[in-house]
Amino acid sequence: MELPDFMNHAGYFSTADFLEKISRVGKRAGAKFVYAALILYYTLQSDRVSTKDKALIIGALGYMISPLDILPDAYPIVGLSDDMAVLLFVLRKVWINVDPEIQQKAHDRLSTWFDEDEQQEADNLFDDEE
Repeated sequence: MELPDFMNHAGYFSTADFLEKISRVGKRAGAKFVYAALILYYTLQSDRVSTKDKALIIGALGYMISPLDILPDAYPIVGLSDDMAVLLFVLRKVWINVDPEIQQKAHDRLSTWFDEDEQQEADNLFDDEE
């Protein structure tokens, strides 16, 4: 799958829209999707991340929130696959800036939405990439 120019979607990002989207599609999308999004969200808040990487993160999260997708979210199963591909692509780019504390914070938040079995889906974040 070729990734879209997700930087065109950066204007869609806001904390409120991010949290609304996660709460709306989180269970349907799965723990891995939510965990990747949360890691990027918390990494965005870090002062150790460059402006360039923050721009990438904002573009990816904006793409996730944007109603303009290559595959609209309303399509069962495949509707969120383009969002997941973008999240994982950017997460790989900025992974060096993801502290264990950020990973733990994201995992702790994940535990408020998913049970222990569901959380295990996120343990190997880059396995079986979309």
